[in-house]
Amino acid sequence: MALAQTNTSTEFDEVIAVCRSLFLKKTKDYGTAWRILRPSSITDQIFIKAQRIRTLEEKKVSKVGEGVVSEYIGIVNYCVIAMMQLELTENDPNEMPYADVEKLFEAKVTETKDLMFAKNHDYGEAWRDMRISSLTDLILMKIFRVKQIEDNEGQTLASEGVKANYQDMLNYSVFALIKLGVK
Repeated sequence: MALAQTNTSTEFDEVIAVCRSLFLKKTKDYGTAWRILRPSSITDQIFIKAQRIRTLEEKKVSKVGEGVVSEYIGIVNYCVIAMMQLELTENDPNEMPYADVEKLFEAKVTETKDLMFAKNHDYGEAWRDMRISSLTDLILMKIFRVKQIEDNEGQTLASEGVKANYQDMLNYSVFALIKLGVK
């Protein structure tokens, strides 16, 4: 079991390095333009990416040239953005310093990785035996849950909140990227 966890940790870090690199390059190109997005808009962006993945899985043809890998990377990065936005307020600047964004990215990923290991302990890394298409479906299900919570103005009776769903979507995307061999 220790070997699998070490492998998972390394694989997780390798996938996140790819996602982080793209995120930080885009931050240098665009700044923090994403600060203008409301949480519901970020959820919709994740939905668009997950829906495209599902369409590509079903049709097996891409007419735009980009495959599922870039979409899963996008989901990871939008989930990080969503978690940052949940903590930032209107009083925080729209244009944030690069170093602050980098620190926030790391904090959200570290927190989510810790959650993944806690769940992996309980589920015994069941994700390794899952189909990538099932991971896509789980992401879509989580999106619909988040949309419902957003429509209920954040109120839940017995469910985990929005942040936990974003963390799960991030982890499912990392699992898919590991299974796709991204390093």
